[in-house]
Amino acid sequence: MLVTLNEILAIAEEKNCAIGAFNTPNLECITAVLNAAEKLNAPVIISHAELHESVAPLAVIGPVMVQAAKLAKVPVCVHLDHCETLSYMDQALKLGFTGVMYDGSVLPYKENVSNTRIAVALAKEYGANVEAEIGQLAAREGGSEENAGGPVYTDPDLAARFCAETGIDALAPSFGTAHGIYKSKPVLDLDRVKQIAEKTGLPLVMHGGSGVSDEDYRTAIRNGIRKINYYSYMAKAGVSAVKAMLEAEDVTFFHDLALAAQNAMEENAAKAMAVFNMT
Repeated sequence: MLVTLNEILAIAEEKNCAIGAFNTPNLECITAVLNAAEKLNAPVIISHAELHESVAPLAVIGPVMVQAAKLAKVPVCVHLDHCETLSYMDQALKLGFTGVMYDGSVLPYKENVSNTRIAVALAKEYGANVEAEIGQLAAREGGSEENAGGPVYTDPDLAARFCAETGIDALAPSFGTAHGIYKSKPVLDLDRVKQIAEKTGLPLVMHGGSGVSDEDYRTAIRNGIRKINYYSYMAKAGVSAVKAMLEAEDVTFFHDLALAAQNAMEENAAKAMAVFNMT
């Protein structure tokens, strides 16, 4: 069943847990995530990042995501992740996306606020909700090395000001996580998460959620994280399954490789969901 970002975050707040938000740039990812969610009876978010446009055009994958959400047996939000272009956001909203994340974190503060306000007004026209970001992670979505010098930790007071000035529904602060595959153990400031949650009063989002320890996930959730973005390690599990299959047998058909990847990603996503749901 298709629900809005606010509706699914309300479930997380009520249950004091977090909802997994999984990037799904192809059908195998969509199927893996929704199968895992249905087996666990867990609400879930399926996302499309703007930088995945070259992998799967929004005009192609977006309608598939929306239809899959409508047919799902659990609540599903279809979310636009890391959108830096307002015209691209409008395209997603027209396709039926129920949540959008405007990412103006690389912009000067005033410009980020101005653009985020536009995003909020645009989303309201479609009955959708907005997540925004303040502070930068150590790498961009997909694991690239842009901004790889380290995170800029979000100031709690500035976060509160940003939320008040923009009218957003959820905030993605920077507290030590990074996109992509971790080369070393992340140093997370989880007390900062609690401070930001108390000062903003909004659901908080963990970006770069792959590779965090179960203990840190649970502490972050207790401190106010209600949405956890997860993709890199799920995708890596799919690649590992394909490599193992190619080493073990003479594979003729691509669909056999795709199914092996899908099954491995489903298993990985299910493990993550179980932790996020505090089970």
